[in-house]
Amino acid sequence: MDPERKKVVERVAVSTFPDEVLERVLVQLKSHKDRSSVSLVCHSWYDAERFSRTHVFIANCYSVTPEIVSRRFPNIRSVSLKGKPRFSDFNLVPPNWGANIRSWLVMFAAKYPFLEELRLKRMTVTDESLEFLALSFPNFKALSLFSCDGFSTDGLAAIATHCKNLAELDIQENDLNDKSGSWLSCFPENFSSLEVLNFANLSNDVNFEALERLVSRCKSLKVLKVNRNITLEQLPRLLIRAPLLTELGTGSFLQEHPACQYSELENAFNKCMNLNTLSGLSEVTALSLPALYPACANLTFMNLSCAALQSGEFAKLLVHCPCLRRLWVLDTVEDKGLEAVGSNCPLLEELRVFPTDPFDEDTFHGVTESGFIAVSYGCRRLSYVLYFCRQMTNAAVATIVQNCPDFTHFRLCIMNPWQPDYQTNEPMDEAFCAVVKSCTKLQRLAVSGLLTDLTFEYIGKYAKNLETLSVAFAGSSDWGMQCVLGGCPKLRKLEIRDCPFGNAALLSGLDKYESMRSLWMSDCKVTMNGCRVLAKEMPRLNVEVIKVDGSNESQADKVYVYRSVAGPRRDAPPFVLTL
Repeated sequence: MDPERKKVVERVAVSTFPDEVLERVLVQLKSHKDRSSVSLVCHSWYDAERFSRTHVFIANCYSVTPEIVSRRFPNIRSVSLKGKPRFSDFNLVPPNWGANIRSWLVMFAAKYPFLEELRLKRMTVTDESLEFLALSFPNFKALSLFSCDGFSTDGLAAIATHCKNLAELDIQENDLNDKSGSWLSCFPENFSSLEVLNFANLSNDVNFEALERLVSRCKSLKVLKVNRNITLEQLPRLLIRAPLLTELGTGSFLQEHPACQYSELENAFNKCMNLNTLSGLSEVTALSLPALYPACANLTFMNLSCAALQSGEFAKLLVHCPCLRRLWVLDTVEDKGLEAVGSNCPLLEELRVFPTDPFDEDTFHGVTESGFIAVSYGCRRLSYVLYFCRQMTNAAVATIVQNCPDFTHFRLCIMNPWQPDYQTNEPMDEAFCAVVKSCTKLQRLAVSGLLTDLTFEYIGKYAKNLETLSVAFAGSSDWGMQCVLGGCPKLRKLEIRDCPFGNAALLSGLDKYESMRSLWMSDCKVTMNGCRVLAKEMPRLNVEVIKVDGSNESQADKVYVYRSVAGPRRDAPPFVLTL
């Protein structure tokens, strides 16, 4: 809460409101930070905030216990819950690490029988848990599973069968056992409440007739994202039955069809008057792209991270997308494609460029600093970038942030570790100095390339609003990490891998870690003794070390430090040592 609003709150707090009035006012506060600030004003405001809160967001499932949550907030209807560390996305967290949803569901069933929404990220979810969820909450309406594991389409079948009021089923990037597509047939024939359906990352054929009937019944359907097995022949049949769609994820565009088939698809897209988000387009061909043109005029977000488009066809598509705010693409568009972004997307605020194959070091296609510069000249509103490339220069980054000083998220991923400025052979220190000096609103930063401790001195000195920092294959000594922990007053998450930071760096954050959400260090120079000292000095932190088979006993391979009011977790597997 900003200082002026806080003063107003403190003045108002002097007055006495009936509890009912105060609770009605607090319901209008949507920001978790603002609600937390309000709860600190006085005891009556604490109680009012406690009883009026209906949604809780828990950024780490081990930072608190289900019992503590239920005592603190008795009237919750919606829960968002995160589990494993983010580096689990890069296979750095072993299987069976934890973050099982079961104990939370048991508490929800006992304390929140009217739970309506559950959004999980990086949690382990079994079929038994999904069935328990489906049978325990009669008013359940929304389930979102993002990067979760442990379940199969049998669990989805249980949700479809028993959740009579379901409005949202969002399955994204999960590691699940896709046994068959028959789960879609489990929705009752009189079921019609669905507004969001996303099964884009499932691999098997689905029962299209059942899907078509479902879409026809759900008159309020606004988001539909199908998997790649939905054909170009089937897609128009779905679009005609869902006139209110605002977000669409298509299937495969690889099939070869006669011209009349593309004409049907174009006519169907022409009727999608409300569409603002388009994704999918796996294996798209140049022949099929013109069918999309009628739907492009109002698009604000286009996710082409599954579409290996070439620069020419990509440029033709962008001509029809003048309103884009967000764009995700593969590096197959090359610099020519990014030049087209700069020429055609003046309102762009977010750009993500993903590598087609990050492990292919002999690839000759991709993007360079040239494409990034072109985007920065044409898209002056750019505030979020994730950019994978194999080469970059200090001068290029300086030019980019000069053109776009409003970056809040700057994630530059030079894929070759310790890659210097390829023109001068100098470290990339000056590039990130330019970023933190120019971008005063910066909240998230990912650094890469050949970097010395100078980069981290700059970060500690200038990045005063930084909340998340990700570092890989960088730095010269402990001093670099010490600079970050000594500066960056708003730092909440620090993620480090393959860096020369050791015990001195780790222990320099003793006065910092309790105000942070988490610290991750893997393949650094931290020892078990250093972790033990940290655990002894900071007993309210959970200090966990992941030990892999055959590793040096004195070394701490992977260190995960996080604050918790629950104490050490009880379900740690043998390879996780809690100090």
